[in-house]
Amino acid sequence: MAEITVNDLLSQEVKRDPAAFYAQLREQEPLSYLADFSGLGGAWVVTHYDDVVEILKDPRFIKDPQKVAILQGKPENRPPDDPFSWRRDMLTVDPPDHTRLRNLASKAFTPRMIELLRPRIQQIADELLTAVQDKGQMDLINDFAFPLPITVISELLGIPVADRQQFRTWTRTLLTSTDRRMQGGEYQEAIVAAQNKFSQYIKALIAEKRAHPGNDLVSSMVKTDENGDTLTEKELISTIFLLIVAGHETTVNLIGNGTLALLQHPDQLHLLQQDPSLVISAIEELLRYTAPVSLSSPRWASEDITIHGKVIKKGEMVFVALAGANTDPGQFEHPNQLNITREEQKHLAFGKGIHFCLGAPLARLEGQIAFNTLLQRFPQLHLDCDPDQLNWVRTPILRGLTSLPVAF
Repeated sequence: MAEITVNDLLSQEVKRDPAAFYAQLREQEPLSYLADFSGLGGAWVVTHYDDVVEILKDPRFIKDPQKVAILQGKPENRPPDDPFSWRRDMLTVDPPDHTRLRNLASKAFTPRMIELLRPRIQQIADELLTAVQDKGQMDLINDFAFPLPITVISELLGIPVADRQQFRTWTRTLLTSTDRRMQGGEYQEAIVAAQNKFSQYIKALIAEKRAHPGNDLVSSMVKTDENGDTLTEKELISTIFLLIVAGHETTVNLIGNGTLALLQHPDQLHLLQQDPSLVISAIEELLRYTAPVSLSSPRWASEDITIHGKVIKKGEMVFVALAGANTDPGQFEHPNQLNITREEQKHLAFGKGIHFCLGAPLARLEGQIAFNTLLQRFPQLHLDCDPDQLNWVRTPILRGLTSLPVAF
């Protein structure tokens, strides 16, 4: 049985070329075993496209840690410094709770509602690029890829944009909490502090919106809807946390990773510059090829489940490797080639099944506007550093750059 460690998932080599890593796992065995996931025990990692789809759609694989504790016949066994132990949002629960929570947030993320944001997203993209154009260079992550989606989600939620840098600090601390290299008393204190500050901020925001509701998503969520559904305080805090983090962090990675991929494939970059209408298929290919989200969040088997002759026992943790599935030659022809005109677009970057990413329409629109605006405004865009000097964020779930120096 192929065994891997969290350090394998966090290594710069794997972050640089996840397709090679998951191809190696896939060739060894359909299921790999992760020896220990940050003190939460062992886990299975699934890399084949068909298996990933099946697991994402199989209700026997559950998301709710409280149910898992019952399955395992013991109290919820997450360590006290686990930043996600308090969460009760649509990503960490199962039906019927999942259905209720998703319905309460989904009205703001319909394709029609998202399309209404197009002029504002375009304005933000233009303003960000105007701010740097005379410099001739920028850090694409800090100057463009991060402020674009965080501004959009902040405005959608009714959060002061001035607070966005705090979210980046807190989010990065929480997302790197599984990095064993950084574990220790001081770092664990930083995790707990970030979690507490984030929660306190959201609680204050909720109180403000209850007292002075506005035309924003948080104000909408604190009300009872027409069916009498409402969110508990924990659900409300968790859902806002999820929307803030998922509403910007994954899109930062799409824009950052995607720009790097295009710069390293100048034929594809020039193709998109010459025909901006290709941006729709280009976004789908960049989502597939650049792995903004490498692994799904964890699931647990609610009963013994056999896959390829191996038994995933009741209560065991499972990760599906989206980066592996999206580069599976059994599904995609020439999967390691970037082809922005690719017609096979059944990638799994947004997941599958009931937990399919609620923000997919927003991420797609932000990506389309970001890439077309960037490439049209700066036709001479090029990398301004040695590619080997680029650093990747050490978190197993996401794949993103800490910075991306470019010149134009």
